[in-house]
Amino acid sequence: MSESPLKVVLERDGALLRLTLARPKANIVDASMIAALSGALARHEADRAIRGVLLDAEGPHFSFGASVDEHLPASCGTMLATLHALVMAMIEFPAPILVAVRGQCLGGGLEVAMAGSMIFAAPDAQLGQPEMKLGVFAPAASVLLPYRVNAAVAEDLLLSGRSVGAAEAREIGLVHTIADDPTAAALAWFDAHLAGKSAASVRYALRAARLARIEAIRAGLAAVEKLYLQGLMNTRDANEGLTAFLARRPPVWEHH
Repeated sequence: MSESPLKVVLERDGALLRLTLARPKANIVDASMIAALSGALARHEADRAIRGVLLDAEGPHFSFGASVDEHLPASCGTMLATLHALVMAMIEFPAPILVAVRGQCLGGGLEVAMAGSMIFAAPDAQLGQPEMKLGVFAPAASVLLPYRVNAAVAEDLLLSGRSVGAAEAREIGLVHTIADDPTAAALAWFDAHLAGKSAASVRYALRAARLARIEAIRAGLAAVEKLYLQGLMNTRDANEGLTAFLARRPPVWEHH
């Protein structure tokens, strides 16, 4: 295991910030990964030469999601607060974040991907929010998914916990491009559409495009965080689902 869960490199003569999740194969979005991503964005947000960010991952999978251990009552408050702060940092970052996805992109991994701009996916990509299978819901995805897909599709994915393949993900608007090499496709999009632009103009155009939803997402994250911590986590079944998953046994629901 590498010392840092994230590789951070400036490419394209400083025009592109590349962030690579570097703990394959799972690339779990745990406290250390969240801190590394947040730190990298904070260090580079004032770099006025950056016209784009590429977020990709080592190994066959983008991310299996958040740490289930960190969803338990003792730590879920801190986990949600830091993950939601990362989501806002990504949404407010002054350059678009292009996300390249291979294999599984689940749970907190998909929430991080959705906090970026466009998602470029390999044909084998599987994207989903499986939290409901554990008896909990996906807070950030509950806010972000309706901005990506229509309301009925968002509820389908959030309630069923099912994953969708790359073709369906593109059809519903979750994925922008399908490519055998999604990293190369994202880089090609950057080279064609961002590299030659003014970084200042990109920054203001991105802010303008997101102006109406930035505060709505901030308020939405606060509201679902409260619903999760003060509502859901006081139910017996939410704790049963998480405990059963960690014990590798089927959950027994009592519906309260």
